[in-house]
Amino acid sequence: MFRAVSNLRPPKKPSIKQVWLLHSIFLRKNQFSVAPLLESPSQSSSSSSTIQKSNNTPVKLSSINVSGIAKSVFLKCSHLRGKTDETSTNPSIKDLLLKLSTIAPEITRKFRRLSELKPEDGLEILLGFGCECKNFEIEVEKVKSLWGIFRLASDEGGNIEHIPQSYQLMAAMLVRVRLFKEIEFLLSSMDDKGIPLVGNEIFNNLIQEYAGAGETQKSILVYHRMRNQGLFPSLSSYRVILDFLIRKNETDLAFRVYTDMVDMGLGLSRAETDILEKIIQLLCGDGKVQEARNLVKKIRGLGMKPSNLVFDAIASGYCSKKDYDDLMKFFVEMECSPGVLIGNKVIFSVCKNFGIERADLFLKELEIVGFCPNEITFGILIGWSCHLSNLKNAFVYLSEMLSRSLKPDVHTFNSLISAVFKEGMWKHAREILDEMHDKEITPNLATFKVILAGYCQARQFDEVKLVINDMACRGLVQLSSMEDPLSKAFKLLGLNPLCVKVKRDNDTGLSKTEFFDTLGNGLYLETDIIKYEETVTGILEGSLIPDFNSLILNNCVQGNFGTAVMMVGKMVQWGQELSLMAFSMLVKGFCASGSRMKTMVNLVEKMPKLTNQLDQKTLNGLVEVLSKKGFTNTAKMIFDRMVQRHSKVKLETCTALITGLCRERNLEALLNCLELAHLDKWSPNLEDYNELLSFLCQKRVLKEALECFENMLMVYLHARQHIFHDFLEQLGRNGFVSTAHALVHELQQKGFPLDQIVYCHLIRGFFKEKMISNALFLLDDMLAKNLVPSLDITILSIPHLCKDAKFEKAVVLKEIALREQSSISLSEYCALINGFCKPGLVGEAAKIVQDILLSGALLDSRTCNILVQGFCQTNNLKRVSELLNVMIRTDLSISILSYSNLVCLMCRVGMLHSALGLKELLLKEANPPYLIIYNILIFYLLRTRNSSFVDAVLGELQEKKLQLDGVTYNFLVCGYSWCKELSRSLQYLHAMMSEGHKPSNRSMRTIITCLCNNGDLRKALELSQEMEARGWVHDSIIQNCITECLLAQGKLHEAVRFLDRMVVKGLIPDNINYDKLIKQFCRYGRGDKAVDLLNIMLKKANIPSSSSYDCLVQYSCTCHKLDQGLDLMTEMLDRNLKPSIKTWNILTQSVCHAGWLKEAERLLDEMVQMGETPTKEMYSFVINRYYCERNLGKASELLQVMQHNGYEPDFDTHWSLISKLSDSNSSNSSYPFLSRLLSESGFSPRKVEMPNCSNKKRH
Repeated sequence: MFRAVSNLRPPKKPSIKQVWLLHSIFLRKNQFSVAPLLESPSQSSSSSSTIQKSNNTPVKLSSINVSGIAKSVFLKCSHLRGKTDETSTNPSIKDLLLKLSTIAPEITRKFRRLSELKPEDGLEILLGFGCECKNFEIEVEKVKSLWGIFRLASDEGGNIEHIPQSYQLMAAMLVRVRLFKEIEFLLSSMDDKGIPLVGNEIFNNLIQEYAGAGETQKSILVYHRMRNQGLFPSLSSYRVILDFLIRKNETDLAFRVYTDMVDMGLGLSRAETDILEKIIQLLCGDGKVQEARNLVKKIRGLGMKPSNLVFDAIASGYCSKKDYDDLMKFFVEMECSPGVLIGNKVIFSVCKNFGIERADLFLKELEIVGFCPNEITFGILIGWSCHLSNLKNAFVYLSEMLSRSLKPDVHTFNSLISAVFKEGMWKHAREILDEMHDKEITPNLATFKVILAGYCQARQFDEVKLVINDMACRGLVQLSSMEDPLSKAFKLLGLNPLCVKVKRDNDTGLSKTEFFDTLGNGLYLETDIIKYEETVTGILEGSLIPDFNSLILNNCVQGNFGTAVMMVGKMVQWGQELSLMAFSMLVKGFCASGSRMKTMVNLVEKMPKLTNQLDQKTLNGLVEVLSKKGFTNTAKMIFDRMVQRHSKVKLETCTALITGLCRERNLEALLNCLELAHLDKWSPNLEDYNELLSFLCQKRVLKEALECFENMLMVYLHARQHIFHDFLEQLGRNGFVSTAHALVHELQQKGFPLDQIVYCHLIRGFFKEKMISNALFLLDDMLAKNLVPSLDITILSIPHLCKDAKFEKAVVLKEIALREQSSISLSEYCALINGFCKPGLVGEAAKIVQDILLSGALLDSRTCNILVQGFCQTNNLKRVSELLNVMIRTDLSISILSYSNLVCLMCRVGMLHSALGLKELLLKEANPPYLIIYNILIFYLLRTRNSSFVDAVLGELQEKKLQLDGVTYNFLVCGYSWCKELSRSLQYLHAMMSEGHKPSNRSMRTIITCLCNNGDLRKALELSQEMEARGWVHDSIIQNCITECLLAQGKLHEAVRFLDRMVVKGLIPDNINYDKLIKQFCRYGRGDKAVDLLNIMLKKANIPSSSSYDCLVQYSCTCHKLDQGLDLMTEMLDRNLKPSIKTWNILTQSVCHAGWLKEAERLLDEMVQMGETPTKEMYSFVINRYYCERNLGKASELLQVMQHNGYEPDFDTHWSLISKLSDSNSSNSSYPFLSRLLSESGFSPRKVEMPNCSNKKRH
């Protein structure tokens, strides 16, 4: 049949007849009735303030009180609090020890039988668990359990005091895993008991962990506590604290902490220079220059070289105080030469405050200490000389500058030109301009404005016209042929050309002539002379000393922010400081334009003092823009300072920052902002809220997410349903469907109706978290309320309903989906078909196919492949053949999964030749996955235990020059083992390893098992050694096989060494099982090794079987290791494992022989509590021991219990006990009453041999 299929050739065009043939395969007469598709009601997720309940009563969501919903859900869901189940159920010490036993069972085992712990026991436990686990989550759980034991041990009885060393160990562990509330409680307890926390390491870790969690204020408190105890923080702890204090501008405290650090000899390397710079800047900014100076002197004496920023800050501080003498003394004292920026700043400040002569002297003093003035230094002196009308000095400085081969700045020439005009020496202005040309210094617009102003002041209007023409040639102005150059000049100078007229004096009367032209004509100005003179004089005087703040403001007004920023750099070189107004204009301009943000960030970070002085509106805008542009760190820094100064933060600012922090994934900063935002009743728009909720859910901080959700419900009353739906979706998507379910329950109690969308989100979430029963329960509830599941819910549910044999429900659900959905895509139909095919309900899948074909659609490749797989599952060869023929005719490709199912089916029914033929069909497709096709064929052929066909397939691979991959080799190794051809398995295994492929665990397990079963231990060990050398894990079967084989050959020591190597080399898998070996080692007298294996299983979180514990307990009793036996018995019971009756008997007998009667009674009680009845022998052991110890009362009580349980004591035991009782009750009678009575009744008393009683007592 399939050989014919493989020879078919697909036609060029598929025909409708062939498609209908596919339809006819599934169509059965009188089975189907095509129901008309109903229009589904609108189930929009859009928000609505009113919803209809099932009884058609409208519910107004906006009227429902949702206050406290977050807190209520948070308290109900214990997993949200980050606490373990044990915390919520008040675990006992025994419970906690059991939990710890998966980490170190050998430590906890001996403490589990103790009724209470002694102080030395607590210390021993903490020491035993002192090593840190590699997995942080496991370490946290370990420390939580130890903390629970620590607290419970000290609380029990109220008189158990831990050893001080225990406090130290506990504190170190709590700090290590960042359990801050617990460490605070512990420290408080230590303070109450007068126990000091010693050791720098604990304090330093606590400081840094607090800082890492955003609790820097607590870091500072720990620092103070540490110093009060005379302990010294580490450098990293100092850095953490100083960074926080500097960020908060806490100058005094930062200064003290830094001084303390320096006194400790820390922070003196080049890496800590930035801290010093920030401390000095803080001190000088607060006017504490002397403290800054003393600090620099101190650290310099300790070998640390201050940077230029330090000297700059101190120089700025002295300049602000105008204390230049102290500044010079500072330079001399430090034996340092100031940089050019610092020197220029000082020279400018001296000129401004004390004049040019003092500045000249100060410059000479600076040069003595090594200062090298540059052209700007002399430019400052020239400018101030010109400002003071000392033109001679200005030219002297110019000469000095040129003699030093320094090139004057354009601003210097502007100053000189302006001074020349002011002195009435306008004829020399052109010479200075020529000098600029000679030195290749290009005049700027300011230069020409100075020249124009000077010529206008000197009434040299012909020169003015020449200058305008020159400017036009340079491209500085545009001058049309019809435009008057003089009017253009007046306009450039800020004068109105219509109000300034140059007129000829033609009046024969009183002369108005003010000046003459080149022809000797008398001319005069018709304008407001006073305003005219003020304007030109103002331009000349403004150019004497370059006012960069004015230049920056002008450029900002004109929108030239790039030029303005360049001016900021220039003004620093000229020793000037940016004004608050200019800085504010820059910030506002950058915020408005949204460009050059990096430049603005640099400005803000370099000028924190000016930033703090900005008004609230500007600061809000700055934070908002920085947040939107991705500079959230700078935005958060400014925001923190605003909060610190109690500035008003706008809603938009808060929203922008929180949204920015969400995008930057900065959780710590976000939570801090949220806390402050909620205090101010912050409420952003819905879009920003949704983004925030999504981020909080992703980061698993559900407390804050719930609080945000509640706030949203409180603010957006009209959109409550929409908010509710979105939040449920976020919870389900991020794995918190249980929380979503609790939230739904809580809101339902408050009156929220449950609609289709709520159910769908919950069901979807339960399916995602593999909580199938919950999902199906909700689905039933949903259908009971006549709510229609969404199509994706239907697709998800059908396979699980079929798996649970709820076929009728699955069919009903499918029919509802097909009836209610107005349109279903082919991919959705395909998903439904797949849902029925997986559990083998191909008939239902065929009905869906009928619907598709009746709608006029053609089946695609995916749908047909799913059907093929379904029919293969049901072993329906006929349907598979027909369907395969249709797929070939319609040119639909066969998927690899379908091919795998087909080959499996063919091999299973013995159609091996058909399987080979099917392979050829797939190989004819374009770019077929050759190796995958061959691998599937090899695997299923080998499963038939017939290797002859495989040889042919391997020959084909060789002919096609296809290299075997790791999958092929693994199949061959396992397959030939199944075929009992072990030599070929080994051959392919060695070939595989030589080619660098790693065999699968299954391959190694299969071949080593075969070798051991065949008695070839040597080869098995060789393979194991090869695995060891490569670091490959030995699974349970491999270890068990090799060890059992070694033991069977009497090689006990080799077996132990083999298992020891597995531990040392870390070759033990997580799912290790040593149950068989535990029993074997007990039989061979190596109980110690058996206990080791038990411990390894527990550490890997694998619970040994009860029979393993039985064997160990019995072995311990045989070897008289009763403590170990009792410990193991207790552990066994704690793990809810049921001991065998033999184990109870042996252990009870052993403790009775040892005289441990309390333990014996405890064993009887525990057996009864488990619902078991102690055996007659167990009762007899205990009764006889009490009889031996003359404790007749206890013996009598147990005898009654024994009889109550249906056991009759033997005559000797009964008679001995009665005789003793009668002796004690009839001491005056020569013949005991009870003995006499029994004797008269026909029993002849005889001497009873007393049981062998030992005098052993348990200590």
